[in-house]
Amino acid sequence: MAKNVKVYSTPTCPYCKMLKNFLQEKNIPFTDYDVSTDRNALIEMKQKSGQLAVPVIDIDGKIIIGFDKEVIFKELGL
Repeated sequence: MAKNVKVYSTPTCPYCKMLKNFLQEKNIPFTDYDVSTDRNALIEMKQKSGQLAVPVIDIDGKIIIGFDKEVIFKELGL
């Protein structure tokens, strides 16, 4: 079953780049929100995660803070 994956990131965050590369390698479609330029996405991310650190991943409403491959694998069913 396809998952709805949102990534909240900034262009200068190395973990954000690693996360997006990982998702692309696994052919997981995702929507990327640059919270450094998109104020609404920043507000949404803060409401969901309670913090301002990136990356934040939203997989069908499950919030994962940081690039935690094990948790991401589990949530994506990989």
